[in-house]
Amino acid sequence: MDFQKEYFACLALKHTPYLSPRVWKQLLAHYPSAYDAVQSVGMWPSIGLESRYIKRIVEGCRSEKWRAKGEAEYRAARDAGMDVVTWFDPRFPSSLKDLEDPPCLLYVAGDVSLFNNPGVAVVGARECTAMGLEGAGRISTQLSKSGITVISGLALGIDRQAHLGGLRGVGSSMAVLGCGLDVDYPQDNRDVRMKLEAEGLVVTEYGPGERPRPEHFPIRNRLISGLALGVLVAEAAYNSGSLITARLAGEQGRDVFALPGPVGQPTFTGCHRLIKQGAALVESAEDIVEILRYDFARELANVSDPPPVKPEEEIGEDESKVKQSRSGGAKAEKKPESAEVSVDPPEKAGDKDSRKRPGAVEREDIDLSGEEREVMSILDTADKVHIDAFGRELGWASYKVSKVLIMLEMKGAIQQLPGMWYLAREE
Repeated sequence: MDFQKEYFACLALKHTPYLSPRVWKQLLAHYPSAYDAVQSVGMWPSIGLESRYIKRIVEGCRSEKWRAKGEAEYRAARDAGMDVVTWFDPRFPSSLKDLEDPPCLLYVAGDVSLFNNPGVAVVGARECTAMGLEGAGRISTQLSKSGITVISGLALGIDRQAHLGGLRGVGSSMAVLGCGLDVDYPQDNRDVRMKLEAEGLVVTEYGPGERPRPEHFPIRNRLISGLALGVLVAEAAYNSGSLITARLAGEQGRDVFALPGPVGQPTFTGCHRLIKQGAALVESAEDIVEILRYDFARELANVSDPPPVKPEEEIGEDESKVKQSRSGGAKAEKKPESAEVSVDPPEKAGDKDSRKRPGAVEREDIDLSGEEREVMSILDTADKVHIDAFGRELGWASYKVSKVLIMLEMKGAIQQLPGMWYLAREE
């Protein structure tokens, strides 16, 4: 598949008048590529698209009413060197394809392999208490150290603490923006943004130069919940925007969690309201993992190992180093020759021997992979083992150690102790 043509075809869908995400989801389910879909615009009325504007949509696409905006976005992304993930790109998160109104493309900066990692969204108020900040940071750190990606919206307050906590562990953190990837917003979170681009992931469906607007954030929130297995509201007032994310999570079939606060504290009334409506009251990451353990096990079973992690970059390093981490990007220049619907983009000018300790867990009834047996062989020779020791003994990267440990914990073969120590469960 030609990436340039596919990206440009997605822009054609995105900017065709009256063509909504619900409709392009139907189109992309019917055709093998966005390029094929746009080339077959004349057939759209016959494939059963559910839209009252089908005639206007077909006419708008065929007459290329999308071209001016599409070309402008294409060139801006190319000039900024942005990495674009389109619908049929293997990197596109499958969870977003299940949404009623999914994006057809995403602009990304950072480690795109995090799309494959199980994630939990942590959201909350911009104006919050020290209690809310502590809870969001602590739980996010615990989740990430267990290999779970923390997802939030890069706002000030709770979101900032969630990202900082996520960046402290192997699960890292993912930010979903309500503006273009090249827009510095909010400026007070520039340090976190640079850290995310170097060690985590920043995502948006909005094109280059798109400024943050109030109407963008509820739309953005559906992606935050859509990328996660569950959503934790760490602190929220009664009418907080975080409750929109919680509502969307419920509609998408995700679990909703809430961190309780002092009775009578206005900034926690939204959390208490969620708990009354059925959200799970949580006080630690362990509460979340316990509820989502089967979801995590299913997700991790299909996760392939990501490429080696690049050396860490400290917060505050020169922004040019961060931009170097962006790969791919659309290459375009010259306007294509005319056709009925031309969607060609503008062209550029081994197991270890071990002595088993007494009481080691019996595993006859547990189905273990080869990697899981390697970890268990280490646990069989010690009372308890720290997470860092597995990497040294096996020569594995931290993300691989964390993934295997989570799977073993879900299967009931091991137990995690405070301080990231592990021991084999006894019979």
